[in-house]
Amino acid sequence: MRVPRLVLLLLVLALSVLASAAQLAPSASSPQAIQLLQRALLALSGGAPPADITLTGTAHRIAGSDDETGAAVLKALASGASRMDLNLSSGPRSEIQNSSDGSPAGTWSGPDGVAHAISFHNLLTEPAWFFPAFPITHGLSSGYVAAYVGPETRDGQAVEHLTISQTSALQTPSGAPTIGHLSQMDFFIDSSTLLPAAVTFNIHPDNNAPLDIPVEVRFSDYRAVNGVQVPFHVQKFLNNGLVLDLQFATAVLNTGLAASLFQVAE
Repeated sequence: MRVPRLVLLLLVLALSVLASAAQLAPSASSPQAIQLLQRALLALSGGAPPADITLTGTAHRIAGSDDETGAAVLKALASGASRMDLNLSSGPRSEIQNSSDGSPAGTWSGPDGVAHAISFHNLLTEPAWFFPAFPITHGLSSGYVAAYVGPETRDGQAVEHLTISQTSALQTPSGAPTIGHLSQMDFFIDSSTLLPAAVTFNIHPDNNAPLDIPVEVRFSDYRAVNGVQVPFHVQKFLNNGLVLDLQFATAVLNTGLAASLFQVAE
């Protein structure tokens, strides 16, 4: 039986559309990844993370020929906002990221105090990269997909590797990475304590979203603060080189931080 050419063409087009839709549709989270995230959140905060956190201590910043130390204050909201204020020998440096309303925005400023916008493609990972309880909480929400990679040994430590990424239907410009790729964060959970040992993600040049520059954040010196496990030592690596070493002295939870502290100037 011969199929008319028009019918055959329509059938091919329909199959093509379905295939494209399947590629764009986010995969479902794996049960193993969800279970691991839940267990990690339980280890971090008894399953109920705080509404906000303020961390104070010292910072060692290394950027090219700059090698300086000073005071550090980092703040974050569970709703999806963070603020880092460093008072270094060269002057103050600040960074604000806010995705609380679903429209990510962010700025950074150096010693001159001039605010510079952070590119959209660098705002899709979790703002509170220094406090893992908040990204893990978001990874369990309906707007994310979690995938289990498997057990690994990282820096001599047995860890469980999983990823989280956003499932936004937003389309990026032609040739740019997907929202899933731009938002992906890889967590390495200590196999025995279930506390995050590290998280990795990528940043990108302002004018080159497809170029991945690896970032790694390492967590250590966990201490209990009102029933919440807080990493008091946080190190940030860029392209495998240490760029920020944070040693906190105090951690304060649930102080009712004002949303205005995280407002991004337009």
